[in-house]
Amino acid sequence: MAEIYALAFRTVILYVVIFILFRLMGKREIGELSILDLVVFIMMAEIAVLAIENVHDDLLKTIVPILVLTLIQIVFAYISMKSEKIRHLLDGKPTIIIDRGKIDERAMRSQRYNFDDLMTQLREKNIERVSDVSYAILEPTGKLSVFTKTDPPLEFPLIIDGIVQKEHLARIGKDQKWLEQMLAEKGHHHFSHISYCSYHKGAIFIDMKN
Repeated sequence: MAEIYALAFRTVILYVVIFILFRLMGKREIGELSILDLVVFIMMAEIAVLAIENVHDDLLKTIVPILVLTLIQIVFAYISMKSEKIRHLLDGKPTIIIDRGKIDERAMRSQRYNFDDLMTQLREKNIERVSDVSYAILEPTGKLSVFTKTDPPLEFPLIIDGIVQKEHLARIGKDQKWLEQMLAEKGHHHFSHISYCSYHKGAIFIDMKN
């Protein structure tokens, strides 16, 4: 009977600890978890299960590794906020699979994404023909964002956290010199001061850093 009480006690303690730590790590939908998030969560779950089963082990030996995993996740999340390169390395970046109605086979191969995956996700969005698609973007989470030819034009981020998105500039047929001129006309002369800048229907939206 004492062992059952110990099992229940350990379960409650670990539940409370993991719940608090998950809250500290921030809110994300399950479908938006990064690879780093998944690795940390799976390891936490395995450690917790072993700790609950082994009622004679010191509970502190379980809580410490879980705290270390939480610290790793928080540190990497902070670093990825500050560095686009690190963010892309940890989380990946969106990949355009269909570009203005044309399937990009090279992009699909780079993501190990096949035509069955593409057609399945298009059907899930009630899209029967690829020819109806203007853009299809494979998000880092594996979700496919689809914009049909009847949807409003896609908004292209040109600057994210002070960094010029040259790939998006090329997609709208512009270059960095054009962007500098457009920003200068609005009184902005330093990319590093801009949090987010996008292009949509010929207009530029600018959000300055706080």
